[in-house]
Amino acid sequence: MSVITDIAATYRRPRRVVARLLSYGKREDSALAILMGSCIFAFISQMPNLARKAHLDGQELNMLLGGALFGWIFIAPLMLYTVSWLTHLVARLIGGEGDSFGARISLFWAMLSASPLILLNGLTAGFIGPSPALNLVGILWLVFFLWFWISGLFVAYWSKK
Repeated sequence: MSVITDIAATYRRPRRVVARLLSYGKREDSALAILMGSCIFAFISQMPNLARKAHLDGQELNMLLGGALFGWIFIAPLMLYTVSWLTHLVARLIGGEGDSFGARISLFWAMLSASPLILLNGLTAGFIGPSPALNLVGILWLVFFLWFWISGLFVAYWSKK
């Protein structure tokens, strides 16, 4: 299936999509592509808010965009790999039977699947600014992200193979 179709299917049945991704085998190239795609979407989501901040505060937009690009493309992947490894350790400690690749796919796919909501969050931050609407969209993104991540972890560590 295409990535867009898989993202849409994740909003209906996240476990099924993650199970299919894991059934392809341990493909680190796919995991890295999913991670980098989600980081690119996260960077793009920051653009409206950074443009708003540059306009209101009189800051240089290129400097703000450069910092966000560096953070999302170079720092965030390293941090997300670390989070997935720690998640793997915790899952194994509480009785999970999967491997660290399952933890990576679960986290990275949750990030990519929740990207439409993080893009909406960025637009809300850029056009409306700090408001209850921004808080609502942020909470909505967090709920869906956690649902996708926990569902993926369940498939990777506790489902019958």
